[in-house]
Amino acid sequence: MRKILIIGAGKSTSSLIKYLQDKSDTNNLSLIIADKSIDNAKKFAGKNQYTKAIALDIFNTEERQEAIKNADIVISMLPARFHVEVAKDCVHFSKNMVTASYVSDEMQALDADVKAKNLVFMNEIGVDPGIDHMSAMQVIDRIRDKGGKMLLFESFTGGLVAPESDTNLWNYKFTWNPRNVVVAGQGGAAEFIQEGKYKYIPYHRLFRRTEFLEIDGFGRFEGLANRNSLKYRSVYGLEGIQTLYRGTLRRIGFSKAWNMFVQLGMTDDTYTLEDSENMSYRDFVNAFLPYSPTDSVELKTRMNLKIDQDDLMWDKLVELDLFNPNKKIGIKNATPAQALQKILEEKWTLEPHDKDMIVMYHKFGYELNGEKKQIDATLGLIGEDQTYTAMAKTVGIPVGIAALKILNKEITMPGVLRPIHKEIYTPILKELEDYGIIFKEKETEYLGYNKHTVVG
Repeated sequence: MRKILIIGAGKSTSSLIKYLQDKSDTNNLSLIIADKSIDNAKKFAGKNQYTKAIALDIFNTEERQEAIKNADIVISMLPARFHVEVAKDCVHFSKNMVTASYVSDEMQALDADVKAKNLVFMNEIGVDPGIDHMSAMQVIDRIRDKGGKMLLFESFTGGLVAPESDTNLWNYKFTWNPRNVVVAGQGGAAEFIQEGKYKYIPYHRLFRRTEFLEIDGFGRFEGLANRNSLKYRSVYGLEGIQTLYRGTLRRIGFSKAWNMFVQLGMTDDTYTLEDSENMSYRDFVNAFLPYSPTDSVELKTRMNLKIDQDDLMWDKLVELDLFNPNKKIGIKNATPAQALQKILEEKWTLEPHDKDMIVMYHKFGYELNGEKKQIDATLGLIGEDQTYTAMAKTVGIPVGIAALKILNKEITMPGVLRPIHKEIYTPILKELEDYGIIFKEKETEYLGYNKHTVVG
């Protein structure tokens, strides 16, 4: 049996494990699910005859190396910051490796050693990054192969609650790591290029600069800029492009409401709150407002944010129970961002019957034979349930496909890789269609950077 070691049994591993279990018999596979919690590993392993669970503390060098040494390929589903220790062991023991995470500087530094051992280290093979790379490069390469010149590339991805489970005024629930949502956009201005002009959006303006767009069958969304779009010029070979913009999708109105937290300072993660453990939700809000001997916290909030009493923005705040004097933050030395996350998780956690949704939108503008053209490509996928979510499916299945193709020597390109090469993305995208992960493409009139869609 060929052993596949999966390190880390988080939410996104459900579809990955099911995919590999379904292939175990025909591909002679034995799966080892390794997690710090043996109970968690056992839960994901189930009673499948080809799967076993083991306890593994990745900070225990001996345990980690023993598991990696005995595997034929290693899939790391750990938080991104922990991949590099696993990667070094994979180089040492000459094991191929797959992760869904961005290529870090530390991972990239291993490229020469990985190539010297003729190993494949596939990264960025989830949904975003991953499916976004593959679906974009497929169209970009097709345009280039025809002799076309790329003028514009915009790309947006969103992990959201499915329409049938959308039951709050924010049209949002946590379908992924809540912390990443709360601190999104911090740490530097968003950078991109539009019509040849470099553009920057500082954090305090980020949530008021959004684009509206439509995804067939899924409705309207707003896109807000990711931190750095410009690095994709070199990744996608788009050095001369006039417009390059990557962003995140939310339902329309989310960003305007979220901006209230940004303006008050509630998303800050750089300092801790005094006695946060005993702080009530109401005290938390009041901590960011001026002192008044007469005005209520509600009145001060409305005045500071300039919210009318009949404004939907006010209803959104009230819905979160922000002004409750009895509910406690309950976290020692919490930053504002951690306290806000605690409050939001109470209201935005998916219910057992809820479903999530992944939406993706690419816009390609190009010139061919002197004529400007445009292709729009969209993807929408709704999860099955709380185990096989759309997020788990779009992260886990591409990881599983890549791992199996590397194991079967169908993908052999050595090095620290992203799935941006034809010989990698073509067979993976083809197989993803079997799982309902299919892009709809349509050719439209070339609009360039469509200024009338901008708000803020």
